[in-house]
Amino acid sequence: MLELKTGSCLCGAVRFQVDAPLKAPDACHCRQCRKHSGHFFASTDVPKRALRIEGEDQLSWYHSSAKVRRGFCKHCGSSLFFDPPARDWIGIAMGAFDSPTETHLEMHIFTAEKGDYYEIADGLPQHPS
Repeated sequence: MLELKTGSCLCGAVRFQVDAPLKAPDACHCRQCRKHSGHFFASTDVPKRALRIEGEDQLSWYHSSAKVRRGFCKHCGSSLFFDPPARDWIGIAMGAFDSPTETHLEMHIFTAEKGDYYEIADGLPQHPS
C-alpha cells in the first residue's frame, strides 16, 4: 500500500498530500529557479491528479513565463510549486516535504546557468540546458 507523502510551507498555511510514488528529483540551476528559491531548486514531478492542496487560497502564483507559473505561500513566501498548466504534472519543492521522501536526486539541469558561489561535486549527471 502506498503511503501518502505530505508537506507544507514554512508557516503551515499551505499543506499538501501526494498520493503517488515520488519520482527521483532533479536540481535545477537555471537563473529563474535560483531567483525563485534563493539557491537551486530541487523538485519532483507528480501527476496533478495525485496532488491535494489544503489552503490553496493561501497560495500566490507568479507566471514566470508564458508556459510556467510558480506557486508560493502568500504569508511566509515558501517556494512550493513549479506548474506548467498545459501539462498533466506539477513540480513540488523537495524541501517542502515532511520526511521521509524515500527518494534521492537523480541529476542536475541547467548547470550552464548555475551560480558562481558553489560547485556541483556529488557525481550525479549534469546537463548544461
